[in-house]
Amino acid sequence: MILSDNTINEYIDKGVLVATPIQQDQIQPASLDITLGTTFSRAKAGPHNTIDFDHEIEYEKIMSNSYLLLPGQFVLATTGEYFELPDDITAFVEGRSSLGRMGLFIQNAGWVDPGFKGEITLELFNASAQAIELKAGRRVGQLVFAKMDRAANHPYSGKYQNQRGATGSKMYMDRKRAQF
Repeated sequence: MILSDNTINEYIDKGVLVATPIQQDQIQPASLDITLGTTFSRAKAGPHNTIDFDHEIEYEKIMSNSYLLLPGQFVLATTGEYFELPDDITAFVEGRSSLGRMGLFIQNAGWVDPGFKGEITLELFNASAQAIELKAGRRVGQLVFAKMDRAANHPYSGKYQNQRGATGSKMYMDRKRAQF
């Protein structure tokens, strides 16, 4: 079941769902608008300009109220909001159609697990032929919350729990390695 604006407001007021800071106009009929924060991260070139799943990637962290995303460039960004989801609510991250029509693709793997706490890291890609100026505080997407049929037996407690800022991949920490 997708949560309505009434339920989102009720859950925030009761502290069941944490979303801070937010303005009342961020709450839409069936979602909560998310804004762009002030932290951006770019992967630094690794050996031989190759990303290796088994080793930590080094990132350049940029703190700024704006970021110029060049054509074909990829950058991590953070939401301006911090979230705490209870064990029986999950959320989907959706980019704004208006931004997609400009060539800005916004993703975060699309899913926020029940029990997650932290800022949400967004993956941004400029598919247009022109640079796109990103500004902190601008609405870039929305979270659609869904109530689960019951609380998760194992709510999220993974490697991105309590993240703040644009957090790079921690895939190197995966215990199960693909064997070929």
